Amino acid sequence: MQGSPVFKSRFLPWLLLLPSILILLFFSYYPAIQSFVASLYRTNLLLGTRRFIGFENFVALFTGPFAPAYRQVLAQSLLFSACVVVFGLAISLFLAVLANQPIRGARVYRLLLIWPFALSPAIAGVVFSFIFNPEVGLVNQILSATLGIKPRWLDTPVLAFALVVSAAIWKNIGYNIVFYLAALQNIPRELSEAAEIDGANPVQRFFAITFPMLSPMTFFLLFTNLTYSFFDTFGLIDVLTKGGPIGPEPFNNAGLTTNLAYKLVQDGFLGSANLGVAATQSIVLLFIVVIFTTLQFRYGNRNVHYGG
Repeated sequence: MQGSPVFKSRFLPWLLLLPSILILLFFSYYPAIQSFVASLYRTNLLLGTRRFIGFENFVALFTGPFAPAYRQVLAQSLLFSACVVVFGLAISLFLAVLANQPIRGARVYRLLLIWPFALSPAIAGVVFSFIFNPEVGLVNQILSATLGIKPRWLDTPVLAFALVVSAAIWKNIGYNIVFYLAALQNIPRELSEAAEIDGANPVQRFFAITFPMLSPMTFFLLFTNLTYSFFDTFGLIDVLTKGGPIGPEPFNNAGLTTNLAYKLVQDGFLGSANLGVAATQSIVLLFIVVIFTTLQFRYGNRNVHYGG
């Protein structure tokens, strides 16, 4: 009967939601509250000292002694995320379109494109460290045989930054391709066939039909890739460069491949072991993600086409 309640008891829905609510409380909300509380203290993990200082950590992070390094890392993180998101989605879409073609062995090609996502970030970092090893790496062996050069990929700041970006894109490319392939296969072929009859070439059909129909999936992947670039690339950076190398002035305040998440761990558990500063950075990182999410859901879907 229409209109009848799904649950006869008003308490049963809350009972079913209780496990999820408890997980959110203990593993999301409680740690977030504790991070904010910790940001109000000057804490030294090694000495075991803790003193309440209010919002001095926030002031020091943006105008005090920590400001030069933090501003550099913040700029690097934004540039790193922009490169990973823009180039990652563009390459993934290009490969997904190719893999979606009705050719022999298409399933094998799709599997080979997807498998990097099964690797952990640390393993992906190890793979790239072997391939781009300056002495015995495959890339330098080819460059030495053809051009007579052996770039120091992990010691040169710009090359190291480009290498970490490339590794991050490669690691996540399988994830993007899976979703793009699913979206491509749900686009009605009649639309493309009708445009072809009207004389549209493949490029025109892609930008006039395929790409607009993929906008909901692109919108979703834009957010997930942004989150990935901020949080899930720690293993790559730690294995490949450990946040280094130091760049030329004015990029000599921190390692050129250090992002916000990596610096948080550096300041909290390495070096001075100042948990208060690390907690402050986690609050700032949380606000950055909230801002990006709000902007995406408020303005990003204006150009998203949810066509049937």
